[in-house]
Amino acid sequence: MNLLAELKRRQMVRVAAAYAVVAWLLIQLVNNLAPMLRLPEWAGSFFLMLLLIGFPVVLIFAWVHELEPASEDGALARVKTGKLDWTLIGALIVVIGLVSYQQLATDGPTATQPQAGVDAAKAAAASPTTGISLAVLPFTNLSSDKEQEFFSDGMTEEITSALARIPDLRVVARTSAFEFKGQNRNIQSIGQQLKASHLIEGSVRKVGDRVRITAQLIKAADGTHVWSENYDRQLTDIFAIQEEIARSIATSFNMRLGLSPGENLVASRTVDVDLYQQFLRTRAQVRALNVQRIRQEAISELEKLVARDPNFAPAWSYLSGLYITIQNPVHFAVMTRPPEETRRLLQPGQEKAEKAAREAIRLDPRQAFAYSNLALLEANRKRWAAAEDLHRKALELDPNDPDVLASYAAFSFETGRLKDASRMIQQARALEPLDSGHATGLAITLMADGQADAAVAVFESTPPRQGGQYVVAAEAYAMVGRFDDAAAQILRINLNNFGPGQPMEEAARLISTAPTKVSDPKALPAWHQWVNWVYAYVGAPERLLDYPERALEANEMHRVFRLFTREYAPVRNTERFKTLVRDMGLVDYWKARGWPDLCRPVGANDFACE
Repeated sequence: MNLLAELKRRQMVRVAAAYAVVAWLLIQLVNNLAPMLRLPEWAGSFFLMLLLIGFPVVLIFAWVHELEPASEDGALARVKTGKLDWTLIGALIVVIGLVSYQQLATDGPTATQPQAGVDAAKAAAASPTTGISLAVLPFTNLSSDKEQEFFSDGMTEEITSALARIPDLRVVARTSAFEFKGQNRNIQSIGQQLKASHLIEGSVRKVGDRVRITAQLIKAADGTHVWSENYDRQLTDIFAIQEEIARSIATSFNMRLGLSPGENLVASRTVDVDLYQQFLRTRAQVRALNVQRIRQEAISELEKLVARDPNFAPAWSYLSGLYITIQNPVHFAVMTRPPEETRRLLQPGQEKAEKAAREAIRLDPRQAFAYSNLALLEANRKRWAAAEDLHRKALELDPNDPDVLASYAAFSFETGRLKDASRMIQQARALEPLDSGHATGLAITLMADGQADAAVAVFESTPPRQGGQYVVAAEAYAMVGRFDDAAAQILRINLNNFGPGQPMEEAARLISTAPTKVSDPKALPAWHQWVNWVYAYVGAPERLLDYPERALEANEMHRVFRLFTREYAPVRNTERFKTLVRDMGLVDYWKARGWPDLCRPVGANDFACE
């Protein structure tokens, strides 16, 4: 008791409380001013260290220089608790509450809680914390060399990715924002179409080894300029510029960054600037001309790039994805090529894809796209639980990447978890409102849920643009009985999209005659599963399982994603279907991780599906 009385008499508690409150206020001030003052990354940590060192010094000073003398008889003087004490106590409680909230809010999911990141991702689009949404419009290329446009596009994409890491900020993804490239459209109209409350516009001028970037933040509702800045730097400072722009925008919104100490929104890279520009150029070519030949050329360029700089993680990650997609012609020929030949043709690319993805993760554990690629490969090996864990990890790392979300949604759909697939693809769609690929994914989940009219509405608001999308649109029209429209969509497909042996004209002719039944189902062509839904409308449902069985023989599991669509309902309780999913390893996966929406166990060794 004497010690407590002495501490109180010397006002130690009051001094400690006052110091804690003032220190917290100073830390907030430094964190907010650092981006605008362009302080180095270590400035915040250094200031915090000074405050920590100063705390015991201040306490020692307060002890030595007591503020209340003892009474004349030597007894300790009693110090009354005044208004100042109560004010400090209240302020300290507020500080403790704020610090606790920040700590809980910024702590990411741990290895033992992977579902936390998934649940947060599912809820983010439906109930954003701040109500602020942002779209980064393509920066204008002001360089004299028009071929430098890949660089301005690359800056737009990199800044978009950095902003997407801010926890409370919804950022419209690249594809939808790039719909407005080169268009002189009304700001308010763009904001409405992208569902964005704010827009970023900018320009890039690159001359020699210098770059000038102008960026401005605009309120979409009325065109008010909230923030603008010019950056005139050496090209070697390009990553620092991206970081400064992202941090300045976060400061404008008064948002926390959600970063660990020493972490940046833009990964610090020591890559050579010329190599970085080559990476941007290659990526831009693939996205502008997403065809097989361009992908093969891009692989060659990226292989040269990582040979020159083996430590460039983004190049490894992107390369892993190209190794997977370059094999599409092999996938589409499953029905026309012997299974053993398909396995032989696919194996080298899969091995390269795995090596590239693992190298990307080794160099930078934040490469969410690389985890998604590994998940695809694991699913292909029938390692469904391992694939699910990798998808969860990718989503933990980047819950606002629409491609990561769409990949996990596709996995959930092919394993029968239709509700999970629907939630994730809807979030991807919210982040990419104008992307036809995510619109197609949404339509597939709607049709599985019996909402064919809603699926048709999706395609009529976001028209399909390539082979697989035309086929899904055709399926939606067929499901609502508009068979002529279904046939017209099938005929829009480039006949090379699905490889040789895929007679699309015959599929279009047959669906236009639906619901007339064919006399000999065995005489029908062997279609890829993108098209084989036609069997269900012409009286040949038993043919629906031909492709999945063939894909199983060819080790093509992650391409079997239609087992839980409405057309497959008549065959899901057949022994043939049950044998198929057992051989695929899905039943063991369901027993370990929970049964899917349409299936349930029956006794110890059987199951039934709706």
